[in-house]
Amino acid sequence: MSKTRILVVDDEPNNQRILNYTLNKAGYETLTAGTGEAALDLLHEKSADLAILDVAMPGMDGITLLQHIRTMQKYENLPVIILTGSGDDTERIRAEEAGVQGFLTKPASSKMILETVNHLLDLDAKS
Repeated sequence: MSKTRILVVDDEPNNQRILNYTLNKAGYETLTAGTGEAALDLLHEKSADLAILDVAMPGMDGITLLQHIRTMQKYENLPVIILTGSGDDTERIRAEEAGVQGFLTKPASSKMILETVNHLLDLDAKS
């Protein structure tokens, strides 16, 4: 059986390392991209079971990336978690309108990230 694969999109290498370490240690495989454009390229080449997207990135932000992901038939129901450094309600509303299932504010603990990932994957498996 193949491992569950999670797409991690964040322009900060340190955040990528922390997320990859946390997810790999929990038994997940990760795909990593530093931009929205690179993430879309990865999704065309490989499959993902869940995505964690940073909001604030140069070029395409995480919510715009989510909107693009939702237009891809294969990923129209992909569980997605948005990570943000801001507590801005406008961001949360935009993310919810784009179809996000999880919303975490940085710095999110490893425990909180894994609880959210596991919960969304469990929900996805039941649907």
